[in-house]
Amino acid sequence: MQKLARLFKNESGATAIEYGLIAALIAVAIIGAVGALGDSTSDTFNEVSGAIANG
Repeated sequence: MQKLARLFKNESGATAIEYGLIAALIAVAIIGAVGALGDSTSDTFNEVSGAIANG
């Protein structure tokens, strides 16, 4: 019976899952930021390229 109580008291698995969820949320935020920044950077390069081409 003590082993069963110890199993329910062990929270290391829950902690690992929580860290995994936090890492996943951070990854999603980074992907979103890079996507938005990539579009902005692409637009800037296209504008500069057009300005150079038109003289």
